[in-house]
Amino acid sequence: MVNTVSGWRRITVASQSVLLTGISGQVGYELHQRLAGSQLIAMDRSHFDLSCPETLSALLDTHQPGIIINPAAYTAVDKAESEPNLAQLINVDSVAVMAEWAHRHQALMIHYSTDYVFDGTKATPYVETDATHPLSVYGRSKCQGEVVIRQSGCRHIILRTSWVAGFHGNNFIKTIIRLAQSRESLNVVADQWGAPTSAALIAKVTMDLLALDHASPLDSNTYHLTASGETTWYDYARHIVRRAQDAGMELKLQPDAMEAIASAAYPVPAPRPKNSRLNCERLQRRLGLACMPPWQEGVDAIIDNILSQSSHGANS
Repeated sequence: MVNTVSGWRRITVASQSVLLTGISGQVGYELHQRLAGSQLIAMDRSHFDLSCPETLSALLDTHQPGIIINPAAYTAVDKAESEPNLAQLINVDSVAVMAEWAHRHQALMIHYSTDYVFDGTKATPYVETDATHPLSVYGRSKCQGEVVIRQSGCRHIILRTSWVAGFHGNNFIKTIIRLAQSRESLNVVADQWGAPTSAALIAKVTMDLLALDHASPLDSNTYHLTASGETTWYDYARHIVRRAQDAGMELKLQPDAMEAIASAAYPVPAPRPKNSRLNCERLQRRLGLACMPPWQEGVDAIIDNILSQSSHGANS
């Protein structure tokens, strides 16, 4: 049964209510699709504004969720360097309000964090117990968000991920396709390593963890969640262009016309970790998986969806 209450889409089927933030974002959108059979309170910024943490407790009191899922975040990495106070409000102060409310009301909180809590100097993939050392305002705010959740005492699951992309919203895949349609050459950074991770995979794993928790409440924990494999932004971009070409998209840019450059040749306000690889073995054990799906699988599915949507729009 679907009800609309004060602008919120509320679906009442399950016995425990779920409050989901950030439904207009990449991960929030995917979660919204998959939670459409539970008792859902789906929030966008117009109804649950994390830049105004003083308003959140009253909203939580009104809806009394048994589970809070928080993919909403300040994610403008470079802009955060000039907006540290806003990043603090959204990624730390509001997270603290939700976590403290969850602790008082014995609710579960699921929160998403990032590889940017690390400095990227480690030679191998990071494990959950590695010391954090963020390089940027954004990274520090996400790291502090983790800390306030743990300090609150609420039961929680923190999922660190990296290089997120989805069909909904803006991301690297869409940017590369757009540039490939208008340019004949492109410089792409080739000394940063990570695993492109689809928002759909993040949502699926979240649902799997919720199913486990429903069967037997999970202990609080932090997990790394990325697709398997590794690549650079340069090779990632080449893969996107090749895949789009193979699917029949006409592009000005050829994969061989891309130039691999060092991070130093592409200065940005916020420094990035050179190594964004995350070891997911703890999560794989929890889910009973031998490994996570390869990054190419999620990326290709997003590209196929983009092209399918473009074709549909052209034919309509």
